[in-house]
Amino acid sequence: MIRWVYAFVDRPRERFERAAGFWTAATGTQLSQRRGTDGEFATLLSEGTDACVKLQGVTGSGGAHLDLAVEDVRALADRAVGLGASVVAEEDDLVVLASPAGLSFCAVPWRGESRRPPVVAGTRLDQVAVDVPGGAFEAETGFWGGLTGWPVLTGSRPEFRVVRPSAELPFRILLHRLDDPRPTGAHLDFACADRAAARLAHEALGAVLVAEHGHWTVMRDPAGGTYCLTARDPETGALG
Repeated sequence: MIRWVYAFVDRPRERFERAAGFWTAATGTQLSQRRGTDGEFATLLSEGTDACVKLQGVTGSGGAHLDLAVEDVRALADRAVGLGASVVAEEDDLVVLASPAGLSFCAVPWRGESRRPPVVAGTRLDQVAVDVPGGAFEAETGFWGGLTGWPVLTGSRPEFRVVRPSAELPFRILLHRLDDPRPTGAHLDFACADRAAARLAHEALGAVLVAEHGHWTVMRDPAGGTYCLTARDPETGALG
């Protein structure tokens, strides 16, 4: 059973401070002390609730990934491998894995997290969107549904599948079938009560517009990473 989910904002190490400034402001959080050999990790802390977003400085352009917090890390890792994942590394009490389509994620110990952060200025960071090449889409969808045990729903368009958790968990997974053969990647999505207002607020924090679509707006943060503002209810995650 997945007890908690952490989403990671992965950005180039040399842009860590820029990423930290933007993402803490956009989520109404404060940055923890940096951790790791080179200070490459930090947590976005939300007062009175449990953290669910972390920042990692990486080599390369970055993206996003998730950590699944469970009571039995080895059991989750073994189940993932049985469903087609591969083990990348084992570090202390966590296991780094790659999904069948190549998305990195981690199995980590659950430490009692249960209090989901609130909506902030009409928005909530609540979705990890995984962009999957068409040939791997069905297998990847089956993998995440099987691993989490969450229901898999058809999204607002035929190329979307939503792996939806119970309401107390902070992140859901959106799988997006790509038309081109680029590698699997991931980014984060905000649910926005007012997408236009959210765009203006994020631009004031240094983000820039990349593209407008029917139900979502693609933005680029000051560290160069992309994310989306979506026209979904920040309380329920449902499309408004």
